[in-house]
Amino acid sequence: MSELLIRGADCLLTMDDQRRELRGADVLVQDGAIAEVGVGLQSGVQTIDAAGCVVTPGLVNTHHHLYQTLTRAVPGGQDALLFGWLQTLYPIWSGFTPEHFFTSAQVGLCELALSGCTLSSDHLYLYPNGARLEDTIHAAADVGLRFHPTRGAMSIGVSQGGLPPDDLVEREADILEDCIRVIDAFHDPSAGSMCRVGVAPCSPFSVSRDLMRDAALLARDKGVMMHTHLAENDEDITYSLETFGCRPGQYAEELGWVGPDVWHAHCVKLDASEQALFARTKTGVAHCPCSNCRLGSGIAPVRAMRDVGVPVGLGVDGSASNDAGNLVAEARQAMLLQRVASGADAMSAREALEIATRGGADVLGRGDCGRIAPGARADIAIWDVSGIEAAGSWDPAALLLAGPVTVRDLFVEGRAVVRDGQMQTVDLQSLVARQNTLARALRESL
Repeated sequence: MSELLIRGADCLLTMDDQRRELRGADVLVQDGAIAEVGVGLQSGVQTIDAAGCVVTPGLVNTHHHLYQTLTRAVPGGQDALLFGWLQTLYPIWSGFTPEHFFTSAQVGLCELALSGCTLSSDHLYLYPNGARLEDTIHAAADVGLRFHPTRGAMSIGVSQGGLPPDDLVEREADILEDCIRVIDAFHDPSAGSMCRVGVAPCSPFSVSRDLMRDAALLARDKGVMMHTHLAENDEDITYSLETFGCRPGQYAEELGWVGPDVWHAHCVKLDASEQALFARTKTGVAHCPCSNCRLGSGIAPVRAMRDVGVPVGLGVDGSASNDAGNLVAEARQAMLLQRVASGADAMSAREALEIATRGGADVLGRGDCGRIAPGARADIAIWDVSGIEAAGSWDPAALLLAGPVTVRDLFVEGRAVVRDGQMQTVDLQSLVARQNTLARALRESL
């Protein structure tokens, strides 16, 4: 039996059912799960001293496009709205190879890990030049994060009235066939799973009604979750009204895209009726505040959604529209935007952290993650609050007000991914050098 004791945390934010905050607390980990939480616990094996630290559950990222870490701050897309931004980047992405997808996924996952993330989803919806979903799955296995990849797709190219170029779309029969392949090969539904595959047509403006409906039927037949973009900005709403004759929430409902096995990215423009629909059906939302700001999409009504019972998690979104992948910084941004929109008491630092941990885990159907409680998986972040970021803080547990944005130690399934602020699973320096070489080659090829 493997065992680990995290000892003497200044503050332990459990995010358990009682939302307990414990002082001078210990966490005992056995065989990848949390065995006990308390004070004065004993273990004769590995011990991690957490004095001067706040301990939280690992953060959960519910929406990402990992391949985009190769296209940060691209000229021509820096100041564009969503549709123009996509049209700038599609031609670049069409040159990606499996190596681009693998390397960019490793870089993006390392960036997330250093910001305290232990579980990330990914939405990969384009597959040029022989790329496959497992390019990212293998990257996640190397880095050591818990991973929820989704088999995305685009099937309606510009010649048929869609947004993407024709060379980036696929035949719908091929899409469904490959969804079956990757689910059968890589989806693990068991407790403590490190990889669960989802089905994720890209968006209402890049796939057909038939594919949306068939993808939902396939996902439910296979028992996997479903994900897409929805109601991201005003252009998105206009497209839905003009093309489908209804709002995005109605479109989703008609095609079977609501329920506890579904989560939608963004939802910036959900109206009250759509929020009520999502609350009633327990349809999840991946809130991506930095990307929404960067693309000028607006402020998602997170306060209103949570108040009516919509499950909400956080997402960093792709690094071509963020342009960072720091999940604790994303949580702070979520808190600040709700305050801008609705007042200084609209969202506390603790509520935002809850959305980033337990909230995201619940959206992804992972009730075994996002909390520190006996029986939960041992996905744990340790934050050193003895440095300058928290100097003078009266409440170190309010990490999002005054605290570090990088983690000291990170454990996934009880295994160290980050120690003393350094990646333990991959050679980060070599990886960054490789990423920059790939990015330069892409730029020079244009």
